[in-house]
Amino acid sequence: MINLIEYPVLVFVLSFLLLSFSAWLGKYVSKRRGIHDSAAREDFSVVLAATLTLLALIIGFTFSMALNRYDQRKNYEEEEANAIGTEYLRAGLLPAADAAKVKTLLLNYLDQRVLFYGTRDEQQLRQIDTQTAKLQAELWSAVRTPAVARPEPVIALAASGMNDVLNSQGYTQAAWRNRIPIEGWALMVAIAICSNVLFGFGARNDKPKFILLLVLPLVVSIAFLLIADIDSPRSGLIRVIPQNLLSLSQSLHAQ
Repeated sequence: MINLIEYPVLVFVLSFLLLSFSAWLGKYVSKRRGIHDSAAREDFSVVLAATLTLLALIIGFTFSMALNRYDQRKNYEEEEANAIGTEYLRAGLLPAADAAKVKTLLLNYLDQRVLFYGTRDEQQLRQIDTQTAKLQAELWSAVRTPAVARPEPVIALAASGMNDVLNSQGYTQAAWRNRIPIEGWALMVAIAICSNVLFGFGARNDKPKFILLLVLPLVVSIAFLLIADIDSPRSGLIRVIPQNLLSLSQSLHAQ
């Protein structure tokens, strides 16, 4: 089953077509059964204003949700880079052979984390996840062995740093899966449809002004496009660039 939210451009096209049809439907009903009573038209204006206000609020609230999730993904990328960089330094506290092994594994692990942020291919993503899990097991084993053999505070510090590295990856994974619920999208689309039907129903029947019916569907569709783009970590144009991980990778590989 295709997840439409993963394709922001498709969300824009379908939203524009659906909302444009809703506005046209409202105008068509208005031609058949228009409001002629002045008191009823005033009541209709109040209902239309309230519905458009609710639509604006729900779009603003949903946009805030998407933006918060985007900021969360950026923050966890920074934390992950800090955790890997700190553990690379703490690896020097281990015996020489173990330190060299941990540093080599950390460099490979860092390369996989950079690939995780950049890939768009699902098959490659599965390979990255598999390789990441394998490296995590090797990293923990490389630290656990000297920690068990020599339970000293200095060795424990390196083991604690490795725990932060593994935890930071889990937090990142959870943040990337934290998306706007489908129920939220359904509610927002339903309110948008009602708003456009009422907007079309209240529009005048002048043919030269029919193009104005497309303004509201276009604006709302652009808002949907932006929300879907920010809420799509991989398929959108607005993505988290692993600047901290890339900077750390260049620094460590240079050493």
